[in-house]
Amino acid sequence: MKKNIDLIYFNAGGGHRASARALEAVLKNSHPQWNVRLVNLFEVLDSRQVYKRVTGVAPEEFYNRQLAKGWTMAMTPELRILQAFIRLTHQVMVKRLQEHWIETEPAMVVSLVPNFNRAMYESLVSSLPGVPYVTILTDLADNAPNFWIEKNQQQHFICGTDKAVEQACAAGHPQSHVHPSSGMLLHPDFYKKPEIDRREQLITAGFDPDKPVGLVMFGGHGSKAMIKIAKQLSDVQMIYICGHNAALAKKIGKMQTRAHKLVEGFTTQMPIFMEMADFFIGKPGPGSISEAIRKDMPVIIVCNKWTMIQERYNGEWVTKNGLGIVLPSFAKINEAVHELLDNLDSFRARVKEQDNRAVFEVPDILENILQQSEAAPPLPLSDPRTAS
Repeated sequence: MKKNIDLIYFNAGGGHRASARALEAVLKNSHPQWNVRLVNLFEVLDSRQVYKRVTGVAPEEFYNRQLAKGWTMAMTPELRILQAFIRLTHQVMVKRLQEHWIETEPAMVVSLVPNFNRAMYESLVSSLPGVPYVTILTDLADNAPNFWIEKNQQQHFICGTDKAVEQACAAGHPQSHVHPSSGMLLHPDFYKKPEIDRREQLITAGFDPDKPVGLVMFGGHGSKAMIKIAKQLSDVQMIYICGHNAALAKKIGKMQTRAHKLVEGFTTQMPIFMEMADFFIGKPGPGSISEAIRKDMPVIIVCNKWTMIQERYNGEWVTKNGLGIVLPSFAKINEAVHELLDNLDSFRARVKEQDNRAVFEVPDILENILQQSEAAPPLPLSDPRTAS
């Protein structure tokens, strides 16, 4: 009988779902003896969609609309309000999750979401003692307190940077339960060489293959900042990925530029577009940065007071490792691009040193955790209020 391995995600921001799907894709090949299940946490906590019926919108939709409009500064106080709400409803969530675990019987629970790990862990150990709980950080670092890393829990953490490992150990977790990986989880498609000739692809798309090409992407809904960027980079060959924002794609498409540009809407071919480009401009999200670096592209990102609090370390990480240029705004993006292009070889050399194979490393880590838990003596049922 196959063992149920639950990957917990939600749709807020898209990165958690993308990480879960990336891991699922690899696990289905590497561990066919496991029944890998994607579990949307909000569907478990609010299976009757009470929140949506009352407010008219799902919690994830509200968050994603703010992202699409660029209202990221407001998310810092909202995060603290959310965390207060989670504390207030903790016992209700624990009870609902206990029912879910007992009904679905996972052999291991793997969380790829922040903020809710205290409730998920306590509900699991009190309903299915001995079943291991693992948190995979999908950010480069924790945003303490109570974001990714909870104290006083016998759970495991998989961390993609030295910073995150240090944070988990500093929170009191033993090294045996803190597992380093070489980066963020990326879909295995990013590790495949496209069956195309890059030079030929560039020529077909209208580019001069002997000149550099930049790629601009701001998530699934694009950003108004892309218009300002396009105006300043008229003399640079560019690819603009506008996602579901058709109006944005139309605006940029109509702009007159001296160098050739390619404007795309939503696409499932990001690995191919990234293969065509020489450098990346976009939001400082861990997924976007990691995808670009995987495709040997140095990055240009912005870090300022508008940057979401959980992403502010990302600029520090890029600067520390010499992987690109971090700006306070896109006001001088033209200067930054030409500075990067003047030093493209040195930036690219440092980018190539980043050998992120986390999505292929994590399955073995999970297998070892599961084997250790099965070899350990059974634990007694515990009260979720005193679980540690």
